[in-house]
Formats: sequence, structure tokens, C-alpha cells
Amino acid sequence: MAETLSYVYAILRAGVGISERVAGIAGSEVRLVTSGGLAALVSTVDAAEFGEQGLRKNLEDMGWLATTVRAHSRVVEAAVTAAPVAPLALATVYYNDDRVRAALVERGPVFADILELVSGHVEWGVKAFADVSRKEQRESTTSEPGGAQDRPGQAYLGKLRERRKGQAEAERDAWRQAEEIHAALSDVSHANRVHPPQNRDLAGYQGLMVLNGAYLVEDARTEEFIAAVESIAAESAMRIELTGPWAPYSFVMVEGADQR
Repeated sequence: MAETLSYVYAILRAGVGISERVAGIAGSEVRLVTSGGLAALVSTVDAAEFGEQGLRKNLEDMGWLATTVRAHSRVVEAAVTAAPVAPLALATVYYNDDRVRAALVERGPVFADILELVSGHVEWGVKAFADVSRKEQRESTTSEPGGAQDRPGQAYLGKLRERRKGQAEAERDAWRQAEEIHAALSDVSHANRVHPPQNRDLAGYQGLMVLNGAYLVEDARTEEFIAAVESIAAESAMRIELTGPWAPYSFVMVEGADQR
């Protein structure tokens, strides 16, 4: 019989289940493992796939990673519609359900504080993109008066310097605007995080990402927050992207101890 592990998706308060059945990793059944006032969303996974050696290999497999992330997120998103949840990091596994119960006891106060923080709140994402190439193009088409034909090498170097200077100025201005946008949105959110810009090749976006913010917003202020984003987008020359609502990954992601 193949060895198995207990894969934990998230922590929630005991007595609250997923409103409808949802499949976990590799179609596995999701169950609740409880201890005291807390519960963990758990499913059984193959130890060869999710053990230390297996994970080291699988985490480099983009296809495997994408499939696992989708399954993990599917369970968390199903749970968050029913109750506040504290998502655990991807591929958090324990030897068995007894170890999961022990973790609920050991880290109970931490989990309880996190659940209190996110109750009545959701996470929204806001990204801002600047097209700094436009100014660069304008600079490159601007001719310097006089002497350019006599000194083509100097003229080229001069234009190159102006292009670089123009792009640097445009980037500085874009980052400054991003700080102002973040400050405005922070005023209508309970908590916030600024993540590093996403990899352009992996995320597939155009331009310069100058803001990759996450905002924990009270349910009662959701419309106010969305209106603030829409107002900023209407007034800004940058492209503003609003995503969500999400489970509050940016604020409550709990690192689990692997194979305890």
C-alpha cells in the first residue's frame, strides 16, 4: 500500500464546512480535521509526490505546479465563501491527521488571531502599468538643430543620452504616481501589502508594472474601495487593473511545517 500524507489547505473555525463538495489535489476528497475551536481542510496525497524528494522535483515542473496551484486555490476559494479562512502555503503536508491536530493545538492562538483579522474582510489586488516607451519614442524622433549632418556620431550619442534620460524621468514619474495611488487606496483599506512586480514574461503584460498591491478591505467598504480604484483609473494615464475579491492570501498565509 502506497504511503500517504495529510495535505492541509487552510484553517477555519470548527463547525463551519464547505457549502458544497469540492475536489482537492488530484481529485481527492476534502475533509475536516478538528481540534478545539479550530478545523483544518485536509485531503490525502501520495507521499512519493508530496514528500521532500518528490516536491524538490515537482516544484520545477511548471505543468505540475500549475495544476496543484489550481486545485489548492479551488478548495480555499470554496471555503472562503462559507467562512473566514487562513490559507496555508502550497504543499503544506503532515505525516497524518494526528499531526494536523497537534499543529492546531500548538499554533491555535496564531490561527485564532488571523481568523479574527480577516473576518468580514476580503482581499483585492490593484496593479498599475506605465508605458514609458512613449516618451522614449518622442525623444528619439527629436532632431538637434545644427551640426548633426557634420557630426553623425556625436548626434547619435546625443540622441541616445536624451532617450535614456527621457525614459529614466518617465520611470521615476511613474513610480511616484504609484506611491500616490497606493497611499490613496490604503486610506480605504484595513491593511495593505506591496508585492514585487510580477515577471513580465510569466505574467504576459506590457509596459512597466509600478504597483502590485494587495488590500484587505472591510465588506462594508467594498463599494467605496472599488469606486476609488475606478476614479484613479479614469484620471491616471497609467493602466490600472483591479482583481478580486480573493481569499486573503497576502495577509494570512501561514507557513506550515512540512512532514511533521
